[in-house]
This record gives sequence, structure tokens and C-alpha cells, in this order.
Amino acid sequence: MRVLITGSTGFLGEHVARSAVSRGWQVRGLARTPSPVLRDLGVEEQRGDVTCAEEVAAAAAGCQAVFHLAGLVSRDPDDGQRMMRVHVDGTRTVLREAARAGARRVVVASSSGTVAVSRLEQVHDESASYATEVVGGWPYYCSKIYQEKVALELGRELGLDVIVVSPSLLLGPGDRRRSSIQDVERFLRGQVPIVPPGGINFVDVRDAAEATVVAMERGRAGERYLLGGPNWTFREFFGRLERVAKQGGPRLRVPPRLARAGASLLERAYRAAGKEPPVDRISVEMSEHFWYVDSSKAESELGFEPRDPHLTLADTVKYLRQGVGRDL
Repeated sequence: MRVLITGSTGFLGEHVARSAVSRGWQVRGLARTPSPVLRDLGVEEQRGDVTCAEEVAAAAAGCQAVFHLAGLVSRDPDDGQRMMRVHVDGTRTVLREAARAGARRVVVASSSGTVAVSRLEQVHDESASYATEVVGGWPYYCSKIYQEKVALELGRELGLDVIVVSPSLLLGPGDRRRSSIQDVERFLRGQVPIVPPGGINFVDVRDAAEATVVAMERGRAGERYLLGGPNWTFREFFGRLERVAKQGGPRLRVPPRLARAGASLLERAYRAAGKEPPVDRISVEMSEHFWYVDSSKAESELGFEPRDPHLTLADTVKYLRQGVGRDL
């Protein structure tokens, strides 16, 4: 089977490509930049943008299935329009060109944060409603909610089998752009000054990639599959990361209102100087919430089985220290 992977050079994309190649599938990748990882895997690489119909059409030609993984991860509100264009307009383009090319199945990568986030400490599964009210001020998650809606509705209209996979925070080796593991890097640099009051869920990118490929094989059309690992408070998460990394973590606790105010001031000062702030208001707001996930559906239907989370943390720390240097 020949498959197209959009966003093939991304964190999830390269791991999905590896899993697909291991099955003997012919893999074509669509991305804006080349990847030595894909080249070594023997993936046919094609330059292009998911918002350009001509480039997507050329990439989709002859493919029986599409993994639509292209995305833009940002917590900067100024990137809101770009994220809507990539996630929503890009999804429309990919699905329409996939249908024209004769593909029958499309797996779309979304985020558990479209439904699995709350101000209260509770665990969410696929039956939860979209968390539109909670994530209203966070452009990334708003754009992913619209992406899911467009993908499922347009899939039905075009006669495509569309399956949505929604991983929680991806950790593990291979995030060359630091789009997902940046908070672990900040921890290693001593840039996490306080213990947030919320809770986190993360999943190993290798496990999420395998489940994504299995979703192509046997996922049910029109369904969403949440892919998550442990549900830990941030206090527990940083405590375990301390033991894995063998370095001290944050101890200070600050009232949420004061933390948000401080982050806003720091962010404005850094951006005024043309620098990337070590912490931003949206990240602080997000860390006050609980991102707990129930992956029972993926476990029963896709055979999803997340590995020991300590191995994921250890591999993430190892990858960062090898790639960035001993200062971590």
C-alpha cells in the first residue's frame, strides 16, 4: 500500500513513517523541509504545503491512504491565524485532494486537549464534549477543535473513512524542533520556577505513532481515539522528572493570579526586546488545568499499550542532553 504522510518531518510524522515502513508500505512524505531520518528510511520526500491544493494533489497521486499530521504548535496568540490556516484550511485541502486521488482512508492527528482539559481534577474519554469554553483563549486548541469538526464532516461528505487520533503531550526522542518537549528542556535548564497547581498527561511518541498506524488499519470511520499515558499532578510529574534527570526541580508554589500576572509582565518585557520569553501567560494558564485522559477505547480497539512512563522520561532527558549539550 502506498500512503502519504503530511507533516512527515514533524515529531509524530517521522515516527509514523518508521512504523509504516516497517510494515512494508510505500511511504511518501509531504513537508516543507527535508529530513535525514526520512531519507535513511527510504521515504519518498516531496516539498510542499498542505494549504496549496496543487502541491497536495501531486503528493496524493497514487496513494491509497493519507496520514494528515501536518500542524503548527504555538502558544503565541499572534500565531492564531496561521494555526487556523494550517489546521483548518489545510485539512480541507488534504481531504479534498485525497478524495480526488482515490484514497479511501485518512487518519487525522488532533490533540487530546480538544476534549480532555478541565479546571477540575477529572478524567475525560471520547464521550466528552469539546472544551470550547475552557480553551477559548488558547488559539492552538481552538484551531484543533475546528480541524476535527471539519475533518469528520467533510469526510462524510466526500465518502472518506476519516479517523481522528488525539494524543496528549508527546514526549520521547526525536523532537528536533522542540515543539513538544520544550517544557522538559526548560526543566533541565532550571527555567521552571514554580510548581503549577494542575495536572498533566503525556504519551510516548513511539506508542502514539504505532497507534496512529494501527488506526489506519482498523480504526472505525468517524471515530476519535484518545492516546494518553499517566495522569499526574504537575507536582508528581516534576518529582518523577527530578529522579530521572538526577537534578532538583521547582519547590515554590504561587497563587495562580500572581503567577499569571508575573508571566504576563515577563512575556511583554522579553517580546519587547525581541526575545523569546522563558515563560508565557498562556503556558501558566494551561498549567492550572487538568489534562487527564482515559485511553480505554484505544486500548480495546487499537491494542494501544503505553510503555512505562519512566522510560519515556528517561529517553526524553537523554535525547535532550545528547542533542543540546552537557549544560542540561
